Amino acid sequence: MSTVESRPLIGTGVSRVDGPRKVTGTAPYPMDFSVPGQVYGALVQSTIAAGRILRMDTEAAEGMPGVLSVLTHENAPRVGTGPMTVLGASPPAPLRDDRVVHHGQHIAFVVADTPEQATAAARLVRAEYEPAEPLLDLQDPRAEHLTDPWDMDSSRGDPAAALRGAEVTLTATYTTADNTNNPLGLFATLAVWEGDTLTVHDTSQWPSMARTTLAMVFGIPESSVRVLAPYVGGGFGAGLRVWPHVILTAMAARTLGRPVKLVLTRPQMFTSVGHRPSGVQWLSVGATREGELVALDHRSLTSLSMEDNDFEPFASGTAFSYRCPNVITRDQQARLNIAVPTSMRAPAEAQGNFALESALDELACTLGMDPLDLRVRNHTDVDPRNGLPWSGKALLECYEAGARHFGWYDRTPEPRSMRDGDWLVGYGMASALFPYFAQPCSAQATINSDGSALVRSAATDIGTGTYTVMAQLAAEELGLPLAVVRFDLGDSDMPNSMMAGGSGLTGALGNAVHDACRRLVRAFAELVRDDADSPLRGASPDDVECGAGRVHLAGRPDRGESYADILSRHERSELTAYGSSTPPVPTELGMSPSGAYGAKFVEVRVDADLGLIRVARVVSAIDGGRILNAKTARSQIVGGTVGGIGLALYEDTVTDPRTGRIANGTFADYLVAVNADVPDIDVIFVGEPDRGTATGTKGVGEVGLVGIAPAISNAVHHATGKRLRDLPITLDALL
Repeated sequence: MSTVESRPLIGTGVSRVDGPRKVTGTAPYPMDFSVPGQVYGALVQSTIAAGRILRMDTEAAEGMPGVLSVLTHENAPRVGTGPMTVLGASPPAPLRDDRVVHHGQHIAFVVADTPEQATAAARLVRAEYEPAEPLLDLQDPRAEHLTDPWDMDSSRGDPAAALRGAEVTLTATYTTADNTNNPLGLFATLAVWEGDTLTVHDTSQWPSMARTTLAMVFGIPESSVRVLAPYVGGGFGAGLRVWPHVILTAMAARTLGRPVKLVLTRPQMFTSVGHRPSGVQWLSVGATREGELVALDHRSLTSLSMEDNDFEPFASGTAFSYRCPNVITRDQQARLNIAVPTSMRAPAEAQGNFALESALDELACTLGMDPLDLRVRNHTDVDPRNGLPWSGKALLECYEAGARHFGWYDRTPEPRSMRDGDWLVGYGMASALFPYFAQPCSAQATINSDGSALVRSAATDIGTGTYTVMAQLAAEELGLPLAVVRFDLGDSDMPNSMMAGGSGLTGALGNAVHDACRRLVRAFAELVRDDADSPLRGASPDDVECGAGRVHLAGRPDRGESYADILSRHERSELTAYGSSTPPVPTELGMSPSGAYGAKFVEVRVDADLGLIRVARVVSAIDGGRILNAKTARSQIVGGTVGGIGLALYEDTVTDPRTGRIANGTFADYLVAVNADVPDIDVIFVGEPDRGTATGTKGVGEVGLVGIAPAISNAVHHATGKRLRDLPITLDALL
């Protein structure tokens, strides 16, 4: 079977099909759901970072009007632990004992008739502690250190010897702060039990895994759990795990026999749903005087909570970023009394890329080379880890298109050489990549008797455009107008999907949708193969294609019939097919699956007297493989750029070094980039469809953020002559 070659929908900037519901306020987010008889939960959180609970006093809270239950470690039902996932083990079960391992840990759960009653009662719960001295400093020698649990450390050649013999060397230390994901929508959970069947509305980026986790925790079959998340108001990685508050809500609902709803407060978001871990990176670079890299030694130490194993290998991307014969990367973690870190947009690469791309800029300055020329000189067409060619890599085109559009070569290279009145002007650039990531995915495609199509999968759309892009892809594969194709998601009862994260969903789910739609067209061909009344009688499924709502012989649109006519004649209300996809295997492909690439160019302006930094413009040239929707893809790059500006200049989750309390856990105190901080952002897409996947796409959700922070830092150096190696870059550091 073949499909028509013309694909007018794919690549075009189709507006979001879910846009009207969102702008009219009718899109149901998790906090919008209510059911008859529901009651409300409120969390009580620890006020120490380490120690034990000696006594819980709940009497005053239990005596408050409307209070139905106060769960603590003394009376909470025992539950199991969740599964190991691609992100590591599930977070520890809540209320399992008297230990406290971080400030803000959930130590009680109050349920009342109204949210106001639950909140008021929660304030009356008192805990008496036996405090211990918390470990809060990443470089505290007492902290337990863990080595790479995922076997991602790498080594080739002899980096130590190459560094000793290098004509030019550079060694530097870089630090990045804790950041908090902070999606605008507060996380919410509504849990409903009907006997041993559990339905949960949750702010989840991964309903399939949430179902598996809840089934294991409560000891029931997966078929008895349904997780619903049709709309999620952002997540940036915070919704990839089933957090303790979700389990507490379901626990309380089961205990009371009533639906329970919980909405986190903004301060609780800082300690309940993860954060980007802080880190220190040590990087040594060796090169020839002509700028050829001969050695890279990249090591990191990142923060980890006391009872979790989230892992973000900051240094790992350095192993395949450039052509270099001698490379070592090593990542370690330090256990601290902090809330659980987790993935935050562009996990590991955002931080590791900052160190690597800053170091290369420093090297270029030392050599007197243009920073872009240095990167071009060390570009690699093959994966240095295995020698295989990339399935698609247009980084050189990114360099060329981005530099041309930005006017890179108009700059004068000397620091402090460009000025506009009181403003020092600086240009900076950086390479960006986000490695290929995918997990198995499934999809179901149905064509109904009226000729419309419904495609389904248990994915989520966190603002990336999944509703729209998958509908586009299905419409093209089925030869139907977009208006008659609907894509449904956000329900764990639908075919299994991977997470909405890691820039992998569009590629993996797109391949599954592609497969399901191809199988559905073949199913129609099989249905009429022996049908005497069909113009397609005797045709092999390999010899048909589709278009304009019809199945016809390849190259013969006059010899075919519509989906609706076929179903009507066979007295069928619909026809359904299932499709799936699995991650590509490099040895089977004969190439290495390629992630997205980019080149970022930034202009900053720095007040010569006050040290104020303003990002004036950004150009991002991106190789995302085949772009399925230019409008939503551009939106992803713009959003990532805004996050990169925050990482570089504003975001810093401040922990009190004595108590472990988050000191800036509100939007009044935690700085993010706002409209006035965001300049003109130009996005250029280059490259060809990736050869490693059926749809040819790579995903662009993360690569928009990667590279922005070092490009800004490098631009600040060009403007001021000051090399700053710590994020965020603040006014006092410049002064």
